[in-house]
Amino acid sequence: MYGPREPVKFSPSWHTPTAIALASQMYESRDFSAMPILADALQDAGCDCTDILSHCRGPGPHVRGCWVVDLVLGKE
Repeated sequence: MYGPREPVKFSPSWHTPTAIALASQMYESRDFSAMPILADALQDAGCDCTDILSHCRGPGPHVRGCWVVDLVLGKE
Protein backbone atom coordinates (compact mmCIF):
# COMPACT_ATOMS: atom_id res chain seq x y z
CA MET A 1 0.00 0.00 0.00
CA TYR A 2 1.44 3.35 -1.03
CA GLY A 3 -0.95 5.47 1.02
CA PRO A 4 -3.94 5.15 3.29
CA ARG A 5 -7.29 4.24 1.78
CA GLU A 6 -8.90 7.11 3.67
CA PRO A 7 -7.41 10.29 5.12
CA VAL A 8 -5.51 9.64 8.33
CA LYS A 9 -5.68 12.02 11.26
CA PHE A 10 -2.23 12.10 12.82
CA SER A 11 -2.51 13.01 16.49
CA PRO A 12 -0.04 15.60 17.79
CA SER A 13 0.65 13.25 20.72
CA TRP A 14 2.24 10.79 18.28
CA HIS A 15 4.96 13.34 17.43
CA THR A 16 7.30 12.05 20.13
CA PRO A 17 11.04 12.72 20.13
CA THR A 18 11.64 9.02 19.44
CA ALA A 19 9.26 8.85 16.48
CA ILE A 20 10.65 12.07 15.00
CA ALA A 21 14.24 10.89 15.44
CA LEU A 22 13.52 7.55 13.77
CA ALA A 23 11.65 9.16 10.88
CA SER A 24 14.37 11.79 10.39
CA GLN A 25 17.11 9.17 10.36
CA MET A 26 15.25 7.06 7.79
CA TYR A 27 14.43 10.09 5.64
CA GLU A 28 18.03 11.33 5.59
CA SER A 29 19.74 7.94 5.17
CA ARG A 30 17.09 6.44 2.85
CA ASP A 31 17.41 3.28 4.96
CA PHE A 32 13.90 2.32 6.00
CA SER A 33 14.78 -0.87 7.88
CA ALA A 34 13.63 0.78 11.14
CA MET A 35 9.99 1.06 9.99
CA PRO A 36 8.83 -1.69 12.42
CA ILE A 37 10.59 0.18 15.23
CA LEU A 38 8.78 3.36 14.17
CA ALA A 39 5.51 1.40 14.43
CA ASP A 40 6.42 0.40 17.99
CA ALA A 41 7.30 4.02 18.89
CA LEU A 42 4.03 5.29 17.44
CA GLN A 43 2.07 2.58 19.23
CA ASP A 44 3.83 3.46 22.50
CA ALA A 45 2.70 7.06 21.92
CA GLY A 46 -0.91 5.90 21.65
CA CYS A 47 -1.27 5.42 17.90
CA ASP A 48 -3.96 2.86 17.17
CA CYS A 49 -4.37 3.62 13.46
CA THR A 50 -4.34 0.30 11.65
CA ASP A 51 -3.30 1.88 8.33
CA ILE A 52 -0.21 3.48 9.90
CA LEU A 53 0.87 0.51 12.01
CA SER A 54 0.27 -2.05 9.24
CA HIS A 55 2.19 0.05 6.74
CA CYS A 56 5.17 0.41 9.08
CA ARG A 57 5.23 -3.31 9.82
CA GLY A 58 4.60 -4.35 6.22
CA PRO A 59 7.17 -5.35 3.63
CA GLY A 60 7.10 -2.03 1.79
CA PRO A 61 8.56 -0.90 -0.42
CA HIS A 62 9.48 1.97 1.86
CA VAL A 63 11.12 4.92 0.15
CA ARG A 64 11.79 8.60 0.75
CA GLY A 65 8.38 10.20 0.52
CA CYS A 66 6.76 7.39 2.53
CA TRP A 67 3.43 8.80 3.68
CA VAL A 68 3.92 7.67 7.30
CA VAL A 69 7.42 9.15 7.57
CA ASP A 70 6.10 12.36 6.01
CA LEU A 71 3.26 12.48 8.57
CA VAL A 72 5.70 12.03 11.46
CA LEU A 73 7.95 14.76 10.06
CA GLY A 74 5.04 17.10 9.35
CA LYS A 75 5.66 17.16 5.61
CA GLU A 76 2.75 17.74 3.24
